[in-house]
Amino acid sequence: MKINGNEIRPGNVITHKGGLWAAVKVQHVKPGKGGAFAQVELKNLIDGTKLNERFRSAETVERVRLEQRDYQFLFADGDMLAFMDLESYEQIELSAEFLGERASFLQDGMKVIVESHEGKHIGVQLPDQVTLEITDTEPVVKGQTATSSYKPAALENGLRVMVPPFISAGDKIIVDTNEVTYIKRAD
Repeated sequence: MKINGNEIRPGNVITHKGGLWAAVKVQHVKPGKGGAFAQVELKNLIDGTKLNERFRSAETVERVRLEQRDYQFLFADGDMLAFMDLESYEQIELSAEFLGERASFLQDGMKVIVESHEGKHIGVQLPDQVTLEITDTEPVVKGQTATSSYKPAALENGLRVMVPPFISAGDKIIVDTNEVTYIKRAD
């Protein structure tokens, strides 16, 4: 599907210079002299490189629709992660480095969305929030409630996040998987 250069939005996937690129940031610029253009920060979906590109409104780019399917995380085997298609029950294996540090958020039975283009898997969408238990954190210091200070805490998956002082070891908290930050205490 062809779209004009000024119609690119964050999250759109386009073909550009022979590769698949996702628009990360889009800024529309109207200089005092000359025509308007869209300044687009692109991220290559295959190798992760970034590129800043200008698209004039007269230029057209090819917008790509990715196939999205629901998968369930089964298990980790060394550095490989096993997923099962929830419709066909077909299993696939992806490298843990494909997800990067977000792979540590995977839990048994977790539903994820695997994005593919022309049969090649290019992305995995995790749920935005997961509930994890705190394994270790500093004890609460009395009188430290006047300021909004945060303290480091280790999670059951090995990652570290900053949490408010009232959180202690054994508490379950909700963590943002995109920003790797504390959101709130789990009920």
